[in-house]
Amino acid sequence: MKSIVISGPPAVGKTTVAKGLAEEFQLQYLSGGDVLKEMAKEQGFDSDSDDWWDTEEGMKFLSQREQNSEFDKKLDKKLILLFNEGGMVITSYTLPWLIKDGIRIWLEGSHESSSKRMQSRDNMSPSDAYEITKKRFDKNKALYKKLYDFDFGDDKSVFDLIIDTDNLSAQQVIDVAKETVRKLL
Repeated sequence: MKSIVISGPPAVGKTTVAKGLAEEFQLQYLSGGDVLKEMAKEQGFDSDSDDWWDTEEGMKFLSQREQNSEFDKKLDKKLILLFNEGGMVITSYTLPWLIKDGIRIWLEGSHESSSKRMQSRDNMSPSDAYEITKKRFDKNKALYKKLYDFDFGDDKSVFDLIIDTDNLSAQQVIDVAKETVRKLL
């Protein structure tokens, strides 16, 4: 069975949709971010919390990644191998541009919408959520441009489906994704 990759900006709902698809189609779910957090742990970071990426330490690791692309290259090689085995739903910023087969879904959402999601999910102030989502998006965009020369967030030509999440509930986004996956599997 083909694998599915879910991508999109920070806090757009990738994990929720990926888990919904994994359950519906009896596929294995894997978070590319969680694998990267394990790599951070190997470097001495305490990356156990769900909102770790949004902390000062998470941002420090992101800065390290900007200086040393080995973390991302190692992660992406691992994710490509797992994706190509089939039967997976993986959340990843980079994978859609690095694979040749499978189903690729982009979750589109405004920065304001992502900030609101992060604010309620991680119990933070609106201004903190806005700054963190913007910083993460901008830094990742620059990192992937430098590393792979694609325009994260702008070049959506590789995707089979783009879902604008701004005015949809999580369940509505999952339902749209399920419908498309049924046609493409």
